[in-house]
Amino acid sequence: MRELEEKRELLYVIRTMDVLMSSGVGLEAALHTIGRGGYGIISEDFSSMMNRLRKGTGGGLDKELKSMMKTAQSAGYKRLLNTLYTNVTQNTDLVETLKKQGARMEEDRTEEVEKYIEALGGVPETLLSIGMIGPIILAIVGLVPQLMSGDLGAFMSLPDSAVINSVVNMGLLMTLVGMALIGLKAHTKDPGL
Repeated sequence: MRELEEKRELLYVIRTMDVLMSSGVGLEAALHTIGRGGYGIISEDFSSMMNRLRKGTGGGLDKELKSMMKTAQSAGYKRLLNTLYTNVTQNTDLVETLKKQGARMEEDRTEEVEKYIEALGGVPETLLSIGMIGPIILAIVGLVPQLMSGDLGAFMSLPDSAVINSVVNMGLLMTLVGMALIGLKAHTKDPGL
């Protein structure tokens, strides 16, 4: 769950830090701004980190970033924290790195969405087929005893109408369950972006 939340908010965090730092805001101020809210679990992480730093219990920004890397679950969030850590310890060009990470993250998101769309390509047709053809076939099965009641009834023996009704009702229920399972499968493939 945490990994999905990190992935969902990470691109926005990177873009916000890029804009803030490109306009002259320092790293700690940018981290404080993101920690004030709006970015889910990442805001919570940054807020708690800034509170520890403000109280003097954190041991420094580099140590805080290093410890946050251990709790991060998504690769992109770990990469961002590593970039921030590298900037604090080696004074690298953070703005340019954030721009590159943001561009790469956009490409990754686009690929994930395209894969999701491809995976769902046949779902509407499948649901329509099951939802329309299944009940039609079951209705015909339910009508068979009435169609075979005259002279054909003596030629072929049919099960009792209660048995046929229970088969039709069970078939309709199974059609509904099948459609629900297909919908659930489509929902679980959602990349959450």
